[in-house]
Amino acid sequence: MKFGIVPCAAFAAHLALTAPALAQENFLYTGNGDLPGLQEILERPDIGGAQVVYSWKALEPSEGQYDFSAIERDLAATDALGKKLFIQIQDRFFDVKARNIPAYLQTAKYAGGLAAQVDNAGEGQPQGYGWVALQWNADLRARYQALLVALAKKFDGKVYGINLPETAIDIDMKHDQTGFSCDAYFDAEMANLAAARAAFAQSHVVQYANFWPCEWENDHNYMGRLFAYAARNKIGLGGPDVIPWRKGQMKNAYPFFHQMKGKLALVAMAVQEPTLTYKNPKTGKRFTKEELVAFARDYLGADIVFWSAESPWLGKK
Repeated sequence: MKFGIVPCAAFAAHLALTAPALAQENFLYTGNGDLPGLQEILERPDIGGAQVVYSWKALEPSEGQYDFSAIERDLAATDALGKKLFIQIQDRFFDVKARNIPAYLQTAKYAGGLAAQVDNAGEGQPQGYGWVALQWNADLRARYQALLVALAKKFDGKVYGINLPETAIDIDMKHDQTGFSCDAYFDAEMANLAAARAAFAQSHVVQYANFWPCEWENDHNYMGRLFAYAARNKIGLGGPDVIPWRKGQMKNAYPFFHQMKGKLALVAMAVQEPTLTYKNPKTGKRFTKEELVAFARDYLGADIVFWSAESPWLGKK
């Protein structure tokens, strides 16, 4: 495999540090800068911690110059309450204005740094245009991996976990001029995952997996290879959407989660704002918390569910 395998010996220490399967926990999911305003929710006894999404641009304002003050602030807040912090390092965005990678990467040296993409935001919601970093560009990918190493030096063992964003992207492949190919993208994402696992020896490492471009029903064995690699290397997996029995997900990542129950270091699924728009076809109403939890726990084997602050049961005013 082009992305390589972190030597097994390097994981000897990791094995002892990987927690056994957890009782399902509820975490708050939110964006950079929003946690201070959600103190009341974070204090709830049924909330085990927070997952905060940080853009690459916010963490590396200029080349090789890192600003981790936002993570430090959120870690101090969760530590003070005896809660856990999960950090998501975002390199793809779902708004046409959100070109949120460092400016130095948006140059000819890195082929512009971004590819335009389209993403369906949720049931009954309009499609939103966004961007994805060109991880299949080796020079850009090296900069992303340098960020992961810098984060690990500062936060390994302090944050509960780090997760890499979803595998799904949707770009115009027919007119692409960035060097994209299905295999190049897969290899790039796997290389980043290997780099994250090598850098973080104590904190959980989780890859969000939902769809791979060019693949349906594992016809390229991308999903199969990802799950096998994760199981071998004590990597957690998860996804941005808990949508019970939805056809697209059932043809891609969901069956793998079900087959691998108890074999992954951690399973962490999210109920984000778009997820809340989906309806149960049997009731015609939006899925309840109980329905989402039952599917996440019983079918997907989730240890953690990251809940949007907009989730009705959290009672945000």
